[in-house]
Amino acid sequence: MIAGRGPSPALVLLLVQRLPDTSLTIALASGGREHFGWGQDRHLAADVFDALNQNTRATGQWGKGKAPKIPAYPRPKAKKADKKKAEKPKPRTVAEIYKHFQRR
Repeated sequence: MIAGRGPSPALVLLLVQRLPDTSLTIALASGGREHFGWGQDRHLAADVFDALNQNTRATGQWGKGKAPKIPAYPRPKAKKADKKKAEKPKPRTVAEIYKHFQRR
């Protein structure tokens, strides 16, 4: 709410929570534009597609080592996090914390 105008923050939060899982807002929160349109139904369909291919490959009567390589259904890739953000800081000991606060 800016200067008393506009919808309340609670209303905006409720509206955002009710967005469909295929919306651009949810896609951006999930990792980027490549997730746009990928709701639960599409992920489940891709999983079923891959399961059928694995079943076909496992139960087929192929010659030894002749089973075909069936590519997986293309899915959006998650963006890799920066190495600096991914590294967790090493826990400090009580003595290190004490030294840190004693310095001036």
